[in-house]
Amino acid sequence: MPDLASTLDRPARMVFTNRVGGASSSPYDSFNLGGHVGDDSSLVRENRRRLASSVGLDPARIVWMEQLHTNTVTVVDEPSSEPVPATDALVTTTRGLALAVLVADCVPVLLSDHTHGVVAAAHAGRIGARNGIVRLTVEKMLDKGARPGTIQVLLGPAASGQRYEVPDEMAADVEKHLPGSRTRTLDGTAGIDVRAGLVRQLRDLGVSNIHVDPRCTIADDTFFSYRRDGVTGRQAGLVWLP
Repeated sequence: MPDLASTLDRPARMVFTNRVGGASSSPYDSFNLGGHVGDDSSLVRENRRRLASSVGLDPARIVWMEQLHTNTVTVVDEPSSEPVPATDALVTTTRGLALAVLVADCVPVLLSDHTHGVVAAAHAGRIGARNGIVRLTVEKMLDKGARPGTIQVLLGPAASGQRYEVPDEMAADVEKHLPGSRTRTLDGTAGIDVRAGLVRQLRDLGVSNIHVDPRCTIADDTFFSYRRDGVTGRQAGLVWLP
């Protein structure tokens, strides 16, 4: 069975996976949940079945996305046999419907307002975070009845600012659109800390109940990392209202 990397067990359930406990072979070893990275599709289905079993869900009740680094947010209210096309965030008010986000260095963002019955999952890579995917997700949650003061957010394992090296111009551009994200790496070069920028953005939106899993996917080989390995698998974040 997979080893769930972290869980925030509250009225809304939040789970992150790592790469341990699956059926896939190298370079996707072993708990790859991404169906778009070149892994055997039957093994990905088995891994997704194991994930669903581990958290007590029907695999058909997990909704996946076709993530394209957009800032598109989609509201869903029922299961989907295929990934929701061309979107990087999902919002639902349907109980028992789990929203999934796939990552391998990008920030998986899980949001819930169990008081008002709204949850969301967002894929916040450099481009999506720069272009407001999390802000737009919060706004969509508010449209569905959530309130900033009752939204809880969990930012999962991702590339840390200490190791996310980018050109100076890129760091400056992201900082312009996502203040608080520019940093220096361990080598003293320009870097981006997407999670730090998102925390500041969320607070500016009135969301203060924010939890950050500080683990770095580049440094920690129990996670998939695209920047470290190139061809690799994907871990997932799940959020749902039981």
